[in-house]
Amino acid sequence: MRALTALARGTFFIIAFTTLFSGCVGTRYVNEGEYLLYDQEIKGTKKVSDDELSDYYRQEPNQRLPIVPFAPYVWLYQLGLRNYDQEALQQEKEALTQKYDRKIEAAREKSKDNKVRRLTEKKDKKVSKIERDIEEGNLLMRWGEPLAIYDSAQAETTRAQMASYLHTKGFFNGSVNHTTKINGKRLTSIYTVTENQPYLVDTITYSTQDSTIARLIRSSLEGSELKEGAVYDQEDLGAERDRIDQLLKNNGYFAFSRQYVTYKVDSTIGDHQVTVNLIVNKPASQINHKQYRLDSVIFTTDADIRGGGNRQTSTYNNITYRYYEYEYYKKILDRRVFIYPDSLYSREATLQTQRQLSNLDVFKFINVNYDTTGGSFVARIYASPLKKYQTANEVGLTVSQGYPGPFVNSSLKIRNVFGGLENLELSGQAGIEGVPSVTSNEGGYGSVKNVGVNLGLTFPQFIFPLPENFKSHLGTLNPKTVVQTGYNYVNRPEYSRTNFKSSLSYNWQKEQKNLYYFTPVDINLINSHIPMDDSLGQKFDSLLTVQEAAGIPLRRSFEPSIVTSINFTSIFNFNNYGSFGAIEQDVSKASFLKLYVESGGTIFNIIDPGFLDNAGLAYFKYIKFNPDFRQYVPLSKSSTFAYRLNIGVALPYGGGTQGDALPYEKYFFAGGSNSIRAWKPRRLGPGGASPESIDPETGFFVYNFEQPGEILLEASIELRRKLFGFINGAFFVDAGNIWRIIDIEGEPEATFNFDTFYQQIAVGSGLGLRFDFSFLILRFDYGIKIYDPAQDSGDRWIGQKFTLGEHISQAVLNIGIGYPF
Repeated sequence: MRALTALARGTFFIIAFTTLFSGCVGTRYVNEGEYLLYDQEIKGTKKVSDDELSDYYRQEPNQRLPIVPFAPYVWLYQLGLRNYDQEALQQEKEALTQKYDRKIEAAREKSKDNKVRRLTEKKDKKVSKIERDIEEGNLLMRWGEPLAIYDSAQAETTRAQMASYLHTKGFFNGSVNHTTKINGKRLTSIYTVTENQPYLVDTITYSTQDSTIARLIRSSLEGSELKEGAVYDQEDLGAERDRIDQLLKNNGYFAFSRQYVTYKVDSTIGDHQVTVNLIVNKPASQINHKQYRLDSVIFTTDADIRGGGNRQTSTYNNITYRYYEYEYYKKILDRRVFIYPDSLYSREATLQTQRQLSNLDVFKFINVNYDTTGGSFVARIYASPLKKYQTANEVGLTVSQGYPGPFVNSSLKIRNVFGGLENLELSGQAGIEGVPSVTSNEGGYGSVKNVGVNLGLTFPQFIFPLPENFKSHLGTLNPKTVVQTGYNYVNRPEYSRTNFKSSLSYNWQKEQKNLYYFTPVDINLINSHIPMDDSLGQKFDSLLTVQEAAGIPLRRSFEPSIVTSINFTSIFNFNNYGSFGAIEQDVSKASFLKLYVESGGTIFNIIDPGFLDNAGLAYFKYIKFNPDFRQYVPLSKSSTFAYRLNIGVALPYGGGTQGDALPYEKYFFAGGSNSIRAWKPRRLGPGGASPESIDPETGFFVYNFEQPGEILLEASIELRRKLFGFINGAFFVDAGNIWRIIDIEGEPEATFNFDTFYQQIAVGSGLGLRFDFSFLILRFDYGIKIYDPAQDSGDRWIGQKFTLGEHISQAVLNIGIGYPF
């Protein structure tokens, strides 16, 4: 009955809201004889993409809220228009200009040059602001958008351009017809596409009078963008032109240009077939294109230094180095240079040289110029060093589990510390963050204090016994060896934890989008302290005792211990995921995949860990696997669809001193601003287990304790939409949970089971606001529980046990920095 009441209330709300805003799409502002462009449709397409055709719309309807017929940007624009007087602004501009001109002239007569400069700058700033208001409207008008009044001329231009697009896609006999559908003052513009039979590529030929170019093209035909039997596509012709251009520029043709590549296309040879002839034209004043071979390579390592006499010169691997002072070990530097005397010019090798020298973090800019004067072909590399000593300080906000808190980071970097292009960095950080208490849900949040210091040394090569020629080939992968040691102290309300850590890792990257991190040595010496003279510490200790009695070995994670591991991370970034904002109108879809594998305590499978027992140190043996996939797909100029799938498994094994326990940091947790947002941080799960406490006033469960698990499943989807100005909105749905691997006494639903886990996947949904300040994104997400697996089987869905209003009263407000994924 409660569910029916909630449904009736919701239906009434939707009907009332729709009725209230039915006139708020802007029709009230439309003049007689005009129509509001309400929608645009494309019909009849079979093979041609609707999305690509929609790029030719010359007009766009006003943006509206989903489902509800309300155009908020039109409303804002009209609100601003009521208080907009362009003539008054023009008068204000003239008065302001005259006022400042008098002041500037008076200051100039008194020879007060500084005052003249300040007044001029002030005048220009104020005038510029008024001019912006005159040209673009006031703030509300700029946030909003004017009415989209239907323009038949623009519609005809759209139709003609769509028809032309069909021809570029091989539909030479295709056509586009335009009609309209009118409902009151609203107009829907309809474009009906008739594709007809497409033309296929029958034959592809390549023509050139240069035998060397002909040979290069023939040897690379497997990579051709043109395929016989495919539908003719003008875009493929452009891609093949670019491929030929790059092919030749990477094989010595320094002066070649894509303009030398032209096409002849014949569509009269047969039934809906074309022949394509690609022609590489010769230069106007030469018999053939010249193939350039390098006579010498000159590398100036201190190009920004002027004067000081003549530079010294030395040669290594046939490259001439010029410098005032010898600073860099040339053997290491040479591994990042890929152009050599007597080699053909290569654009790719040039860019790779610039890229890999920049990756050293030793030079602030790298220029490669080619000199053809005097009949020689000389490559000149100019590098300008960065400062040897660099300090950096950063103050900001961080959030990982709860509410944002301030942090400060300071670092000192010493470049080229031993002459082999090594960088030494000493850094320190301190911060405080609001997080839920591990042992309490009352009052919400406590504070976590975090202090750390780290010393790292980065080598621009793999410190490993490898053949020299192999190390040279690795230069294209930006190889690095990083040795680090550090100390970290965390103080939570219930416990404090110190960690001395040291690691050795090898990092490399491929094609700028694939990153790899291999850490064969990662050692952490951990000590925890639970304050028994404090009530929160006593509660936490009691929690550990209760969980230990139930078969949950969490206490062992807080004993003095040493955690050793080997781990490997690979990151695949497609189309620069994360480099753009959540809503970017000219960006195609992008995705991100991170794979993480870790083996803890592996060394203790080889050596006897008895010495650790004697030292009173526990150790852990486990394996961990965590893939994380993310993708966003732009839907329009103002909206983006994004989703994430995050899976984790951590399995203790082998009878370490901690048995079935993991180090606390190695467990998975669910809930919070970057997880399932309808649950508080780390409070979801495990599985369908029910919290022990119930709020006597609301009847809702009280999630008192952090819930660690060895298995994690998370999935999230978001519809992100630009609202106005720097404010974006989002609708999201999260689903997932964590589970235990070991059986827990009295809690069978906490353990992962293939037969039942899908019934224990929690679902939350909600709305969010994101304030994009360019330098940071402040995020507010408001989530409510849709499906709670901790409830009894008949009460898990929203509305079954509690009304919608009661669920909303228990919603969770998440505050975060940046996007959740």
